[in-house]
Amino acid sequence: MEILAELPRLAPADRREIFDHLCEMEERDLLNGGPTADEKVMLGRELDESRGNPDAGATFDEVLGLCFLFGHLAQN
Repeated sequence: MEILAELPRLAPADRREIFDHLCEMEERDLLNGGPTADEKVMLGRELDESRGNPDAGATFDEVLGLCFLFGHLAQN
């Protein structure tokens, strides 16, 4: 795809704008169409795994902290 070949030539701010727009599009698609059959299988596996070992994952606060950290780093 020609678009992918052009991405490395863009300024970081321009790539970030494209990334943000792609994320918004993906979120809209997910909200409007729901998960695909493959995603449902993956989510079921993850749910089963978390029920079998509930302490293996990160807490909501830990994930939120990482989101803040990476969001803050991406803006700088």
